Amino acid sequence: MVTPDLSVSLGGVRVKNPVLSASGTFGYGLEFLPFYDISRLGAVVVKGLSLAPTSGNPPGRIVETAAGMLNAIGLQNIGVERFIGDVVPRLEDVGATFVANIYGKTVEEYEALARRLSEVSSLGAIEVNASCPNVREGGMAFGATPEGIAGLTGRVRGCTAKPLWVKLSPNVTDIAVIARAAEEGGADAVSLINTIVGMAVDHRSRRPELSNVTGGLSGPAIKPVALRMTWEAAKAVRIPVIGIGGIQSAADALEFLLVGASAVQVGTANFRNPRACVDILEGMEAFFREERIAALADYRGGLTLEKRP
Repeated sequence: MVTPDLSVSLGGVRVKNPVLSASGTFGYGLEFLPFYDISRLGAVVVKGLSLAPTSGNPPGRIVETAAGMLNAIGLQNIGVERFIGDVVPRLEDVGATFVANIYGKTVEEYEALARRLSEVSSLGAIEVNASCPNVREGGMAFGATPEGIAGLTGRVRGCTAKPLWVKLSPNVTDIAVIARAAEEGGADAVSLINTIVGMAVDHRSRRPELSNVTGGLSGPAIKPVALRMTWEAAKAVRIPVIGIGGIQSAADALEFLLVGASAVQVGTANFRNPRACVDILEGMEAFFREERIAALADYRGGLTLEKRP
């Protein structure tokens, strides 16, 4: 039986298949080596990086919900220099394609991160977390307006020749407008969605369950929203769209490809099943063989909108 071609180009980086880990849910990739060979994935998108190490928010930082989880980790990370010195050589050793997710409090911090990471020849791409508060704009997220996302993307684009992905916030009025603004700013691909703002409270203690009060909702609960936004973004831009949100199975991933995503990122599922990414990949491969679909391109974007007879 012919092995299906699942390779895809994601804004300048060619990956062997469309299954990627989602930033913030997969550590730096190395934590999953006891479970499987992470080089099997299309790419490992590492935990968000800042210029200096960040300790994040105090506990509690994670709350389970009826169909997912809330997190307010606070973007805890080891900082870009330790990542380059300690993590990059080990990712290179295992042969993994890897992508660095970056965030900053100012545009200048994003620029500095992009310049520093551009020196890492083995780095596949840079993913910009555009959901961070802009401290110079009263705390509004960079990605909350078309002007904000275009400005941030353009500035980072000017600092790197690496493929540039922009991760979009769902907490906006029109995701298609935001996606187009990222494209116009110079993004090579967009990834969406990031988490949805939510909260949890304890009715007995009368206190919030997260120390930050609010946090990001992820998991199966957000999949319908993510699927709709991915569909809208894919119709609005010419660059690749990477779908994220509530993907637990191969069927979930295939739905995102069907509405126009070029690839998917698997996030919260990794907390429940450390083999989630590779299980999803194997399920997709089996589906393409069963359906006798030769290549990913023959399936992607094939959603039929006509009414059933």
